[in-house]
Amino acid sequence: MKRAYGTTVLSGGTLIDGTGAAPISNATVVFTDGTVTYAGSTEAAPILDPASEMVDATGTSILPGLIESHLHLSYFNVAVLEDLDIAHPPEKVSIRSAFNARVSLECGYTSARSAGCLFNVDVSLAEAIDEDLVLGPRFTPGGQEICGAGGLMDWNPEFRKIGMEGVILVVDGADQARSAARRLVKNGAHWLKAYPTGDAAAPETNDHHTLSMTIQEMAAVVEVAHNHRRKVMGHCRATEGIRMALEVGFDSIEHATFMDQQCLEMMLKREVPAVPALQFERASVDHGIDFGMPQSVIDAHQETLEGGIASAQMIHEAGGILGMGGDYGFAWNPHGNYAKELTFFVNEVGFSPLDTIVCATRNGARILGIEDETGTLEVGKDADILMVQGDVLADISLLENRANIRRVMQLGITKAGTDSGIGITEVPAAQ
Repeated sequence: MKRAYGTTVLSGGTLIDGTGAAPISNATVVFTDGTVTYAGSTEAAPILDPASEMVDATGTSILPGLIESHLHLSYFNVAVLEDLDIAHPPEKVSIRSAFNARVSLECGYTSARSAGCLFNVDVSLAEAIDEDLVLGPRFTPGGQEICGAGGLMDWNPEFRKIGMEGVILVVDGADQARSAARRLVKNGAHWLKAYPTGDAAAPETNDHHTLSMTIQEMAAVVEVAHNHRRKVMGHCRATEGIRMALEVGFDSIEHATFMDQQCLEMMLKREVPAVPALQFERASVDHGIDFGMPQSVIDAHQETLEGGIASAQMIHEAGGILGMGGDYGFAWNPHGNYAKELTFFVNEVGFSPLDTIVCATRNGARILGIEDETGTLEVGKDADILMVQGDVLADISLLENRANIRRVMQLGITKAGTDSGIGITEVPAAQ
């Protein structure tokens, strides 16, 4: 990814640096060749080269680029599980994924981590973004996802005799789990996604209190991933699934819906992050009926929503690591609405706007393993910067409207925003 050349100065806005420090009004941020050289009060700013590009940021909030820690760029308009495996050819999925990458950047997300994809398109997409062939967040790629036979994602009954080559690698036993993990490593995935537990989507068979994998299968995935210096994330709702995933060495717990004290202590001891993805549950409860979702499924989503809120509060109060990521790409939770997760955490989970932004910036960078490069606006960090009209600490929902986002910068280059002259991509209703 190219860096900016020369020095740029943003002055007059309110600085929210992502560290959790108090905001600084009338602030100045200076970056040279894509690297932050100053971020603080205007009064203490260094003497500037008159040749610097000067940007009036008065009336804006200046913060690090947001980080989506649970992103499915290859998911779009998913209404049933079949949509993830047999609904679309790889060519269409690739094009849609590139489109979604651009939309996420326009929404202010300069970095993201894949939480699994169809056809391994994320690996090539990440390379295309790095090579400036496609606009999108700097992207940590995942791959197809691993689930035990008969588990949540194994929707395909035997009598159909058709394969599942989209999103899911179905495994039966530790040897098959090990083989699937090796396949993902070979194909370039940096994070391997597995399904230790079921979900509210399957209340009759593999619900949110049941397991989708054995502990031996989970351990086999971790063994392969860690041997190749890769990491493993787990779709974990049931308490026992969370515990087993932590026991065998999972590196990130997605959802962490029904935590208990034992799981919390294990998580804190190893400093394992969690990404609750609660906006997905809220959208499922609010809009599921419009998409033909059975009432039993909606009721189960309500239970996971309540459990997820309680667990997120528990982790946060204990000083654990929480990232933001809303599981977008479903028909009732479409792309382009990423910042709704942040608003949800302020309005319904009870986090402060400042803490929520830390989760979406500094913590996200830590989860992605790029905390030395981005996530905060500090000297020496990459100039991944978001400039938003208005005070996001007074109204975090400002981040939901792309019209409020004046600049989205990666390595100091303005890639999107109303000041960019590029325009705002229209997102189809079904996305």
